[in-house]
Amino acid sequence: MKRIILFAIIALLMSGCESFLDTENLVKKDNSNFPKTPADASTALTGAYALLREMTPGEDGQSFFITAELLSDDRFGGGGPDDRRMHAVDRLLKADENMFSDVWKKDYQGIFRCNMLFETMGNITWDSDETKQQIDAEARFLRAYFYFDLCRLFGTVPLITTTESVNKPRATAEELYALIASDLETAIAEFPSTKYQDMPATQLGHATKWAAEALLARAFLFYTGYYEKDAMPLSEGGSLTKAEVITHIDDCITNSGHDLLPDFRNLWPYSNSYTKPDYKYAKDNDLNWAGEEGGNYETVFAIKYSSKATWDNPWYNNEVCLYFSLREPADAEDIFPYGIGWGVGTVNSSLWEDWKNREPKDIRREASIFAVDNPDEGVSNYAWGADKQMDETGYWQKKYMAINAHKTDADGNVSCTNYSRLMYPDIDSDYQLNNTEDLVIIRFADVLLMAAELKKDAAPLNRVRARVGLPAVAYSDEALRNERRWELAFEAQRYYDLLRWHMAGEALNEQNGVEVVDNSVKTTMDVGDIAARVKDTGGFMPIPQTQIKLSSGVLTQTPGWTGDNLLY
Repeated sequence: MKRIILFAIIALLMSGCESFLDTENLVKKDNSNFPKTPADASTALTGAYALLREMTPGEDGQSFFITAELLSDDRFGGGGPDDRRMHAVDRLLKADENMFSDVWKKDYQGIFRCNMLFETMGNITWDSDETKQQIDAEARFLRAYFYFDLCRLFGTVPLITTTESVNKPRATAEELYALIASDLETAIAEFPSTKYQDMPATQLGHATKWAAEALLARAFLFYTGYYEKDAMPLSEGGSLTKAEVITHIDDCITNSGHDLLPDFRNLWPYSNSYTKPDYKYAKDNDLNWAGEEGGNYETVFAIKYSSKATWDNPWYNNEVCLYFSLREPADAEDIFPYGIGWGVGTVNSSLWEDWKNREPKDIRREASIFAVDNPDEGVSNYAWGADKQMDETGYWQKKYMAINAHKTDADGNVSCTNYSRLMYPDIDSDYQLNNTEDLVIIRFADVLLMAAELKKDAAPLNRVRARVGLPAVAYSDEALRNERRWELAFEAQRYYDLLRWHMAGEALNEQNGVEVVDNSVKTTMDVGDIAARVKDTGGFMPIPQTQIKLSSGVLTQTPGWTGDNLLY
C-alpha cells in the first residue's frame, strides 16, 4: 500500500543490551531472497519489534503512550509555552493538520513487516514446527498490538493484511477488532505454556502466551465497553465470549509464573542501588529495585531500550522518561534524585487530593507521585517556573522519570548523573540519550484487575490491595475503577478506561479551575468543554491530513476534527 504506508524492506542497523534487538544489515535483501531460513525469519521479526521503541517518542511526543497520558484527567500538558502539541492534546484540540503522522507511519510500518513475514513463511525451510509457531505467534501478537494502538488513537483505520499496494478506506470497528481477536487467539494457541521463570534471558522483551492472553483481555474490555457489545468478533466468523476471555486470563494468573512483587515501590528505578544511599525515601523504606534483567516477574510485557542511543537513533533510549522529567533547573543537585527532561505531563493536584481522601494509607500515592514539598523526597531547592514551565502544580509522577545518582570521580568530586551511566559506563552522557528504563506495557497487577472486572470478583482486586497493606473490599464497579486509577496511574491506562466506561467527558471537564502556575504566574486550568469534544470526536484523534491527501480522499477524517476553530 504505497500510497498509505510507503514502506519496503528497510536496512536495520541496531544494537542493544538485549540480544533480540540486534540484527544484521538487510540492505541487499528483498522478497526474492529473504527470508529463507529460521534465522532470517527471526531477523525479520526483530524488524517488527524495533518499531515498538521507535514509536514511543513520536514526533514532538505524538506517541500512543504519551498521548494517552496527556488525554487523561490525571495529567496536564505541561512543557513550555511553545509546546503547542502538548497543550492541544490536553484539550482535545489540534496544533496543526498533521499531528500523529509519525505514530501512524510507525504503526503501519510494523504491520507491514508482520504481513511480509506471514506471506513469506512458506518460503522458509523450518527446523521444527515449534520454531515456526513461535515466530508466527510473536508476529501475530505484534500485529494485534499495532492495530490496537491505532484503533484506540483514531477509532477506525484501514485494515491491511497484505504487502500489496492498496488504498483502503477505514474499516469498521468490528472488522478491526475481529483481526485483533483472531491474531491473539492464534498466538495463544501457538505459544508454548512456558512459565516466566523457565524462560531464557534472551526472551526478555519478547511476546509470550501470557502477554497475548492479557492483551486479548485488554482489547476485549475496551471493545465491548466502548462499543457496548457482549462479545468480540472473530475474522473467521463467530465471536469471542466473555467466558472464553476469562478462561484465558485465569490461565495467565494460574500458570504464567508471573506474580506481584512484594513491594510496589521496587517496580520503579528510583529504588535502584546507585540512587538509594542518597535518596531519603528509598533509604528510609529500604527499597531495592527489581531491575530489568529477569528479576521483575511482575512484568508481563515491556518495551526494552538500549544503552547505545545516539542522535542517529535517539529512540534506542526511553524518551518517555525524557518528556516526563522536570524542566532544566539551575543545578541538577537542586532536584536530586530526579533528572532533567522537558516537563511534559504535570500531575493534576486533584488526583493527589482525591487519592489522599479515598485511600489515606495507600503507599502507592507517594510511591507514584513526587510532591515538591514532601520532606521525604529530599529535594533541596525546587524552583518553580524553571525554563518557563507551564501547568505546574508541584506534583510530578515518579514511574517514568529520569533518575539520578551521585558519581565520584578519581579526584573525589561528586556529581549528579543518570543511574544508567553507572550501570552502563559507555552510555552517552547527554541526558536526552541515557534513559534505559523499560516501558512496561502489561503488569501482572493489571491482569488481576482485569480478571476482577471481567468476573465481578473482589478476590483478584483484593490481592492487589493486600500488596500495599490495604483492607479487603466488596466488589463494586466504583471500587474496581478506583483501584485501577491508583494502581495503574501514569501507565497509559486511565484515559482509555474512562472512554470505555463512558465517563471521559465528565471526568475531563473537572480539570477546569484547578490551580496551576504558568511560567511563574498563578492561574487556573481552562481546558474548555472537553465533554463536548469527547462527544464530537468519540474521544479519538485526527488522522494526519497528509495521509488523507495520499489516499486521494479515500480516507476520511475522524469525526469532530474539521474546522479552523479547533486549532490551539
